[in-house]
Amino acid sequence: MQLKGIHHVSAITANAKRNYDFYTNVMGMRLVKKTVNQDAPSMYHLFYADEKGRPGTDLTFFEIHRAGHTYPGTRSISTTSLRVKSDEALEYWKKRFEEHSVEQDDIKERLGRKTLSFRDPEGQRLILISDENNSGVEAGKAWAHSSVPEEYGITGLGPVHLTVNEAAKTEKVLTELLGFRKKGSYEQWDVYETGEGGTGAEVHVEEKPDEQPEKPGRGSVHHVAFRVNNEDELKKWHEIIQAAGYPNSGLVDRYYFKSLYFREANHILFELATDGPGFATDEDIDHLGESLALPPFLEHKRQEIEEDLTPLDTSRS
Repeated sequence: MQLKGIHHVSAITANAKRNYDFYTNVMGMRLVKKTVNQDAPSMYHLFYADEKGRPGTDLTFFEIHRAGHTYPGTRSISTTSLRVKSDEALEYWKKRFEEHSVEQDDIKERLGRKTLSFRDPEGQRLILISDENNSGVEAGKAWAHSSVPEEYGITGLGPVHLTVNEAAKTEKVLTELLGFRKKGSYEQWDVYETGEGGTGAEVHVEEKPDEQPEKPGRGSVHHVAFRVNNEDELKKWHEIIQAAGYPNSGLVDRYYFKSLYFREANHILFELATDGPGFATDEDIDHLGESLALPPFLEHKRQEIEEDLTPLDTSRS
């Protein structure tokens, strides 16, 4: 029983409209689900992904209007990566970011792959990573109706970067509890992989023993989720995590997938999430994300929930 790779990453925005405009119009990702935070239904939860919202392609955002500035530090998911098909795609993105005044760095090689670091309008730290020399867990497929040419589009999530005070503690959780393998190192980062490996199944860990914990706000990451085949496997993972003594959420029904949450030894929130049933459960695949979707257990509160939300037009003509 192995985790299959990254399932999704959930971050924080203070402005859903600005967030939607950037990730759909500039990044060319598809909004596959416009819903709410099930634990706090007065805030949006937006899911951007590949053409069908496949597991391993979802970058999600909670809208928290009061979210202040992020002060980077440890105990954090410090960077999220997004996959593209080729080195040529990075050259395309370099020019696109210049045209849209997106803050970016130079193209740089990391662990034998070309990458491009950039920040979204709220300072979310992101890296585009080329799959040209990659093998391992399969990527998704870029959305054909995107503003970005399909051959250059975002195909999924790449490695997540964790910044911690004590790397050995996180390594123990990854390798001894969750079954990751140590793949290697580059610069100050240790690299761990799971499942078939490759860019869609890696965690990169950086140790900064003397740094203060991150103060999260807009542009920070809330949690990372790892892929589990199905609910039966998730129940087994629950037993393993429970036996290891980690406080956890138990199984949680998120309607589009089942989840289990716990904090690893450096206090970063991990989620294990099933691959199904998926985002087409309550919407036609051709019309994902166009209207506010609510799980059945919140449907009776629809009017109240809609009154609390600032309208966000995501319909497509």
